[in-house]
Amino acid sequence: MEFKPRNRSDHSIAEIRYAYSARNLWSGFLFGIGLVAFIDEAIFHQLLHWHHFYDKSTTNIGLVSDGLFHALSWFATVGSLFLFADLRRRKGLWPKRWVGGVLLGAGSFQLYDGIIQHKLMRLHQIRYDVDIRPYDLVWNIAATVMILIGIVLVIQTRRSSLNVKADNRHAQ
Repeated sequence: MEFKPRNRSDHSIAEIRYAYSARNLWSGFLFGIGLVAFIDEAIFHQLLHWHHFYDKSTTNIGLVSDGLFHALSWFATVGSLFLFADLRRRKGLWPKRWVGGVLLGAGSFQLYDGIIQHKLMRLHQIRYDVDIRPYDLVWNIAATVMILIGIVLVIQTRRSSLNVKADNRHAQ
C-alpha cells in the first residue's frame, strides 16, 4: 500500500514512517546482506585468501564464483540504496527501523553462510588446515547477536507504528 499524503503538513513524521515501515525494513535488510557479503568477499576471499565462494573445484572456478558472489552482493547493496534514497526523498526514512533491517540482513546472511554453505552444503569453510571450531563459533555467534539486536529494534519500531495506527483509528 502506497501512502501519498495530500500535502506534507497533513501528516506527521510518525504517520509517514508508519506508511513506509516495510520499505525501511527491506532497504535495510538488503543493505545488510550486501554489506556483510562485501566484507566477507573483500577480507576472507581477497585479502586473506582463506577460501573462495566455491572451493570444490579449481582456483579459476573459485575466482569466477567469487566474482559472481561479489556482483550479487553489489546488486543487493545498490538496490537497497535506491530504496533508501526514495525513502529520504519522501521523508519516510526511519533510521532506527532501517538499522534494525541492516542488522537482520547482515546477521541472516552470515548465519546462512555459516550453517548452510559451510556445514550443510560444504561449499567452503572459513579456513582450511586449522581447527575451525573457534572460527565457526565467532562467525555464528556474531550473526546471532546481529539478528537479536535487529529483532529488538524492529519490535521497538513496530510498537511505535502500532501506536500511530491506533491513533489514526481513533481520529476517524
